Amino acid sequence: MSEATRTVTVASASGLHARPASLFVQSVTASGHQVTIAKGEKSANAGSILGLLGLGVENGDEVVLTVTGDDAEATADTLVDFLQTDHDAA
Repeated sequence: MSEATRTVTVASASGLHARPASLFVQSVTASGHQVTIAKGEKSANAGSILGLLGLGVENGDEVVLTVTGDDAEATADTLVDFLQTDHDAA
């Protein structure tokens, strides 16, 4: 089992709230990996909508993803791509 860590700036206009948070949790869950997301001193299970919303991630915030599981590097890259996309754009 491998582990990958990535630091990424959140691009969605509303940060990780409502729709973008839900889509992100779905992506994490579908990956089958254990993913932790951290903002500053706070961290949460990225597969938990309540945990994710509790971090209060806004547009432009820097977060750290830690992915554990087989092929963690590829999954981390996919999740970084997700966070670097504005999911609030029309």
